[in-house]
Amino acid sequence: MTATPSSSTATATGERADLLTALAKQRHFLRFTTRDLTDEQAGLQTTASELCLGGLIKHVAAVERVWADFIVGGPSAMPDFTAFTEEDFARRADEFRMLPGETLAGVLAEYEEVARRTDDLVVELPDLGATQPLPKAPWFEADAEWSARRVLMHVVAETAQHAGHADIIRESLDGAKSMG
Repeated sequence: MTATPSSSTATATGERADLLTALAKQRHFLRFTTRDLTDEQAGLQTTASELCLGGLIKHVAAVERVWADFIVGGPSAMPDFTAFTEEDFARRADEFRMLPGETLAGVLAEYEEVARRTDDLVVELPDLGATQPLPKAPWFEADAEWSARRVLMHVVAETAQHAGHADIIRESLDGAKSMG
């Protein structure tokens, strides 16, 4: 698994190429933690955390999908976090684990599709400075707006953070490391 640029990266220039390169690098590190694993291993919780490698990739794919939808459709593309029920929280928790019938190959394929869609969006957006109001949620500042650029930087940061989590989980599983 190497960090291969998408066809979108090849057509992008300047800031857009930089954003796509940063996304590709962090996605690579996250996916790389799953190399040579079985579906069962991808679902194992190897640390004090409830996180597993397959679940982390599912989560990052879901988050990237929602943020890409937000860039295009604004806050209505995101869940209403202020009205979350116990069922909503349970469904969200399922993002962090491998469920019966899910495979690592399937999770990785879904992530690849989400990444392709985001990459295409970065190339096709008329203006990276276009803003959308953030939805109401306890973790967002009130009445704030984020530009497409800021959303994409957030996705890069979120992917990098979870790639670090994944590296620790993988090292706890079998001693394999992404670097070093």
